[in-house]
Amino acid sequence: MKIVFTGGGTGGHFYPLIAVAEQVNNIIDKENIADTQLYYFSNNEYDKRLLHENSLQYVHISAGKIRLYPSLKNIRDIFIAIGGIIQALLKLASLYPDVVFSKGGFASFPTVFAARILGIPIILHESDSVPGRVNLWTGKFAQRVAVSYKQNIDYFDRKKIVHTGQPIRSDLESPTKEGAHQFLGLDDSLPVLWIIGGSQGARVINQAVEESLSQLLPKYQVVHQAGPSNYEELKVLTGAILKGNEYKNRYHLFPYLNKLSMKMVAGVADVVVTRAGSMLFEIANWRIPAIVIPITHSNKNHQIKNAYNFAREGAGVVIEENNLSDNQLIFEINRIFDNEEVKADMIKGAEEFDIPDAAKNIAEEIIGIGLSHDNE
Repeated sequence: MKIVFTGGGTGGHFYPLIAVAEQVNNIIDKENIADTQLYYFSNNEYDKRLLHENSLQYVHISAGKIRLYPSLKNIRDIFIAIGGIIQALLKLASLYPDVVFSKGGFASFPTVFAARILGIPIILHESDSVPGRVNLWTGKFAQRVAVSYKQNIDYFDRKKIVHTGQPIRSDLESPTKEGAHQFLGLDDSLPVLWIIGGSQGARVINQAVEESLSQLLPKYQVVHQAGPSNYEELKVLTGAILKGNEYKNRYHLFPYLNKLSMKMVAGVADVVVTRAGSMLFEIANWRIPAIVIPITHSNKNHQIKNAYNFAREGAGVVIEENNLSDNQLIFEINRIFDNEEVKADMIKGAEEFDIPDAAKNIAEEIIGIGLSHDNE
């Protein structure tokens, strides 16, 4: 049996795909399914180590990102996409896999287009409340459509939809509390506020945090993932603001957090401030009360819709960027920390929002369709 995974371009596509690949490998080992090969078709490897660890053979497929606004780059990228389709047709015809699993995004388009032409079964997964363009199109001919948000039922054929939730890598499902304070240099007698700017950072969140620090640090210690592109600038700014501040050692600034550090922060964080991407599902899995600040101008406003769907379950509160200020942020942080009932309700809401075993359930569907196709 041969299985092709496709998607990429962002961690929001790549890491859930890896979570599914982990579970596919677990099923292969458990069921002793022989002669199974896994491939990853995309325009870049994103993380070579994770591909290798999950036995995914990388196959380069060119992909062009077509923008919704007029741009000369669109002309170039149309030709790149056509070249990618030809590459994908040749590679898929040579391998002739039994099933293609797509996470969507522009990097998946050449592969799913070629799979459609060749009649190869396709399963897709959509992470956002509003489907991306490629997934919306792919959903018309995919055999199964797995979705993270139940609201996606309005966009796809209801007979194909399975509300699986979001695939989460197994090594991030269980936070690590033991030894976390010592590892991160935290005081175990103080509450922990975790700020997540995302892999690319979030300037608007960083600015609000910067302006709030003098009022936050007397009560809390702050772990702030600022993003690599914003780290050095923020380090200088916060260093100047906190110069001479008796609580400055309570502020812990990082460009990013590796897997171990993230698990440890998740184990001790009392409240988290985050964007409204796929990280919401990990936060819900960790049962951490959340303040969600969605990107205002995301594709089809999907982050705003993600945030309100998350909040509708009671898992967090939303502050839109145009309402964000240091005073508003401090108010919401204090409201959650100071009210045990509010925290308990958010933890309960996170439990309602979270769907366990998403990656495993998708993997079982992939294996089932793949084996059926292999036996034809």
